[in-house]
Amino acid sequence: MPSTKTSIAGIHFKNCLMNAAGVACMTIEELEGVKNSVAGTFVTKTATLDYREGNPEPRYQDVPLGSINSMGLPNQGLDYYLNYLLELQETEPDRTFFLSLVGMSPEETHTILKQVQASEFKGITELNLSCPNVPGKPQIAYDFETTETILTEVFTYFTKPLGIKLPPYFDIVHFDQAAAIFNKFPLKFVNCVNSIGNGLYIEDESVVIRPKNGFGGIGGEYIKPTALANVHAFYQRLKPEIQIIGTGGVLTGRDAFEHILCGASMVQVGTTLHKEGVEAFDRITAELKAIMEEKGYERLEDFRGKLQYIE
Repeated sequence: MPSTKTSIAGIHFKNCLMNAAGVACMTIEELEGVKNSVAGTFVTKTATLDYREGNPEPRYQDVPLGSINSMGLPNQGLDYYLNYLLELQETEPDRTFFLSLVGMSPEETHTILKQVQASEFKGITELNLSCPNVPGKPQIAYDFETTETILTEVFTYFTKPLGIKLPPYFDIVHFDQAAAIFNKFPLKFVNCVNSIGNGLYIEDESVVIRPKNGFGGIGGEYIKPTALANVHAFYQRLKPEIQIIGTGGVLTGRDAFEHILCGASMVQVGTTLHKEGVEAFDRITAELKAIMEEKGYERLEDFRGKLQYIE
């Protein structure tokens, strides 16, 4: 059978599929479910320095072609996730996991990253530059000057494997500008993409979530074309040392195949995981392997980034 093994930052994983931060990762119990599935690894809920309750309910809604949410960064706080990961390093030393984090200010972001740097954590850190869905707070990665300033400061002290999670970009010039910044730093990966911000879903005559009068991030089938475009645009522009995690619209093995074809080294599952549970990993993995077998591909490297164009 074909292999879906992959690697990020020189670290090997048995499967290219994992959860997206925000789904099946709020509690240790949920993370254990992903860890014990066929997924290659997990990423924690994006952690802030302290516990956050998040936005008022209802703040997430499944809709026919995906989901809409305005969660507001609910999480258990950095220590909760970091301590769990440090325990896993002792009990499962042959596996590596991702820690997602962000501060509610640049100062808090540095406080968190310095705590991780000073710890014994040996996994991979993801700095989430695409949150928050918090009223009054902008998405960091849309401000290129702030993004470059933060990364410049971070890499004066942070020496562990680090990647960044990004919101979707829509303009070719923004791909160019963002990639030019990212290429200045020893990033291990970029994660494309978080939900498309500030969509609006209506049932009858009402919005379906409470925060921001119903405005929220759109995920699922709606966003796959945007996600694939971001994956491939950055695959074309980033230096080879910066790998790509593809996220957005992964319902089937075909969707995962397309993310890899566009250049992704790993693929995260969000809305589908929320709807189906961890069994989704079994189904998507089997479907991906079936496509690879049909096409004669033995490894992901046989087709990664080899998207064909019409001449």
